[in-house]
Amino acid sequence: MTAFAVCALALTMSPAFAQQDSAQQAPASPAPAQSTTQQPASDSQQQPGSGAQVRTGTSSGIEADTRFENLLADHQFLRLEAMLGEMTPAQAQFYRGILANRSNDLKTSIDLLAPLVDQVTASGDKTHEKLLRKALAEDYLRQGDWAQAAKAYQALETRLQGTLTSDEQDEIEMPVKMLPLAVANPPMTVDPCEPFVLQVAKDPLGLIDLPVYVDARPHSWMLDPTAPFNLISHSLAHEAGLRLSEASVTIHTLTGKPIVVHMTVIPRFTIGGRLTLRNMTAYVYEDADYYFPRTRYQVQGVLGYAALSALGSVTITADDTVEVHPAKEIDPAQQDGKPSAGSRFFLDGDQVIVALGSADAPPDASKDGSTPAAAASGEERMFVVDAGGQQTYLTSRYYDEHTGDFAGKEMSLYRLPGPTPMPAVPAYVADTFRLTAGATTVPVHYIEVFTQPLGSAALDDVYGVLGVDALDQLKAYTFDYRTMRFSVRPY
Repeated sequence: MTAFAVCALALTMSPAFAQQDSAQQAPASPAPAQSTTQQPASDSQQQPGSGAQVRTGTSSGIEADTRFENLLADHQFLRLEAMLGEMTPAQAQFYRGILANRSNDLKTSIDLLAPLVDQVTASGDKTHEKLLRKALAEDYLRQGDWAQAAKAYQALETRLQGTLTSDEQDEIEMPVKMLPLAVANPPMTVDPCEPFVLQVAKDPLGLIDLPVYVDARPHSWMLDPTAPFNLISHSLAHEAGLRLSEASVTIHTLTGKPIVVHMTVIPRFTIGGRLTLRNMTAYVYEDADYYFPRTRYQVQGVLGYAALSALGSVTITADDTVEVHPAKEIDPAQQDGKPSAGSRFFLDGDQVIVALGSADAPPDASKDGSTPAAAASGEERMFVVDAGGQQTYLTSRYYDEHTGDFAGKEMSLYRLPGPTPMPAVPAYVADTFRLTAGATTVPVHYIEVFTQPLGSAALDDVYGVLGVDALDQLKAYTFDYRTMRFSVRPY
């Protein structure tokens, strides 16, 4: 559950909103495509970008493409990557572009996908068009190209209105409505900075607040790796003398109730007094929308993706420090050049998905047994790592592969907490789950394991969700956006 979902949950539990029902749901992964009966012309002799149809004209080609779509919907990015050589040139261009989007290689994704928009649209293949338009829109948004992102999200909504699920409509509500407010904004720039360490604090929601400066005034902002936008409270924006947009929009998916937001540009924003961002776009909410009466906690702001990517590599430690290696260093030549450790992670909508290795690999002869033999290629399992959520669980997919581990153990009914009511499902408690990232395995204890699907694709199509209650059992964990690697440190 993201920090936004945590906020929604807290709002619904607070006296002021006791009667409010949150409408926010986790976005669903794209549904596996069905085989089409259309027989477009063969593209076997066409080259990428030449106007070739993405599908082949043979039934075997259609079946293969359906298999590729299913792997993508199942987050099997590494397997799909390994199959690129089996694809036609046009298929390879399409899926390389989608995989580049998931791997946060924005320029490559745009270069590959933008030339395909017209031909995929003309083909009438709504599944491919949805995948392509959504990936391009995310590319422009992460780049901070507000005008192109607004145009892409508007086209996605207009072209595919009838094919979007309710979860998909919820997922794009914020960018569709909020981006037009920022189309004339200047691009954000980042000053070069040396690596640094920050002392941080946990807020009453159990999430990390970073010390920041808004126009030289100190504040604490929530860190949310899944937030697409930076957010700032109205009182803080007024205190800093920021100019708000005259236009505003009303959104519902942030907390599950209507919220009016304006837009502003922060001329100078500094993280920890070290890393300076200039012309940072942020969206302004009313203070009451992020105030929690029970703890008297006011959220001053939320650091979204743009600020997080500027931080480059972020290591969060058990002693409440954050180690930062900025994406733009003053002297990049001083970097040690060592290969990045850990497991690859991907961005899929608002999910951070990590390819964790086989936790069953035997440890080597190291003293503490924390460094196992590297898992064989293909042994990876896809997990969501949610540093903005408080709940860890393993899904029925994990249970199906480890049924024998729970023989003779007591089962109980468990209801996943959250703003949207979920049915209670049978579950066991795993005394120890071995989390393997790269060459390092760390034991994580007392994790709920569901024996049945929860009924939501976004929750059931991964092997588990690792929230802060699991991450807090680690000595440290790192998101390196420069190399797209997730790593952990054992005690």
